[in-house]
Amino acid sequence: MNDGFMKVFQRIKKYDRQRPFKPWFTRVLINTAIDHFKKKEKYAFETPLDESVEPGSEQTIEGNMAYEEILEMVRKLPPQYRAVFNLRAIEGYQHDEVAEILGISVGTSKSNYARAKAKLQHYLDVYFEIS
Repeated sequence: MNDGFMKVFQRIKKYDRQRPFKPWFTRVLINTAIDHFKKKEKYAFETPLDESVEPGSEQTIEGNMAYEEILEMVRKLPPQYRAVFNLRAIEGYQHDEVAEILGISVGTSKSNYARAKAKLQHYLDVYFEIS
């Protein structure tokens, strides 16, 4: 809603006073909502509420690993790896978006993401005593 009002105020000079205001205003708000939906749609996924799991629940991975243990492994990552990993793997941003958010190059984002995954794989290997 705020984005829609901002667009109306920014584009008020483009409004044709010979035409009714309400349809123009409504069209700006609708188009803003559609743009917002399209922008966020690539990050959307559907999970029925009855199948969703509350974070911190005792759901396990591999039958041995609790949610908190996984979070602890992610927390052990160096800050630059953890930031990229969280934005890319958890939040669903693309590397160009991660790079812009963190003020780094796309190559650095990709590199840090690969290194974060490798470190997490090492932590999992140690956890499951895989040589």
